[in-house]
Amino acid sequence: MTVIEMSTDYFSADASLETLKRSTLGAIRANSRVNLERALGVGERLGGHMVQGHVDGTGELLRVEQEGNAYRMRFRFPRELGRYIAMKGSITVDGTSLTVAGLGDDWFEVAVIPHTWRETTLASLKDGDPVNLETDVLANYVERLMERNDKAIAATSNLTIEFLTERGY
Repeated sequence: MTVIEMSTDYFSADASLETLKRSTLGAIRANSRVNLERALGVGERLGGHMVQGHVDGTGELLRVEQEGNAYRMRFRFPRELGRYIAMKGSITVDGTSLTVAGLGDDWFEVAVIPHTWRETTLASLKDGDPVNLETDVLANYVERLMERNDKAIAATSNLTIEFLTERGY
């Protein structure tokens, strides 16, 4: 979101209906904790996941288990987002960029290191809580390019089912 007004102890931002529809933002109340991160400046070193801060949909925390000094969190995701989630790929949960450490048909897991656990709102989540999800932006673009390429090939090809059938395929 773009900050439109700021002072030392608050800031304001506008939210579109699209944002309210796709995210948990409409449920935020005064004094709610949220994860905030400044945008990467032009020319700065890029040393992490490629995320944009856009919410693709909402998921739900299924469980949290402590693993040594870290935490494993399992989230359910909407089916339409599943094709953009891959093992060891990036996923953003409530604004925190993480690596997918486990993956099922409608769930994924992340391993959260102690620093991230302390410095974000992830530790305050309870089973069943809704979360904002941002999937891998590169997967979205690859899918879009493949769709366009398939349509272009189909539009320019003389290959038909009839042609193949006549030749014994």
